[in-house]
Amino acid sequence: MATDAVHDLTAGYALDALDETDRVAYERHLAHCERCQAELAVFAATAGSLAFSAEPAEPPPALRARILETARAERPNVVPLRPSASTWAVRVVAVAACAAAIGLAVWNVSLHDRLGKAQGELTAVGLSGAAGSVVVGPNGQGTLVVSGLRPTERGKVYEAWVIKDGKATPAGTFAAGKTSVVHLRKRVPSGAIIGITVEPAGGSPQPTSKPIVTSGEV
Repeated sequence: MATDAVHDLTAGYALDALDETDRVAYERHLAHCERCQAELAVFAATAGSLAFSAEPAEPPPALRARILETARAERPNVVPLRPSASTWAVRVVAVAACAAAIGLAVWNVSLHDRLGKAQGELTAVGLSGAAGSVVVGPNGQGTLVVSGLRPTERGKVYEAWVIKDGKATPAGTFAAGKTSVVHLRKRVPSGAIIGITVEPAGGSPQPTSKPIVTSGEV
């Protein structure tokens, strides 16, 4: 798969919408692509909330007009049938499908518009010690994307920390993978960094060792 095409898979990966072939190809690419790591963090941090926060919107008048025009053009080709239960069922399904298509188109436009605005409000910083990045929104909600971490020993996990003024606050545990996407459980204030340590299963209230991965200052 061409590199440009792989870049275009970020949104689908964040929404778990890729087939197995594309998913494997994207994860292989993601482990070495800082651009996609940052973009994935953006999508992961915002796509879910945007999907539920979209305000109701009327379909564009031009779209409605085109649908009605197409329906009128098809009408002469329809052979009148005596209504039956199955006929009404087909009509109901057709109307529902049409409404769903219109709704999906409007939602898609709204989502892309909102996502574009959200990206302008996010801060992304790189990692030291591993490939990846941290993306933080204006409300302090952060998402960590990290690649290439080795599997931990049995009974151990990776733990993320929000570190500010020398104080570390636990922000979630996770297992190693080709690429791990971690939604931080603690808000990330301005001037903080994100650290990763290896801790006992279940996590620790404070780091038991020096972070093996750290981010730049947010």
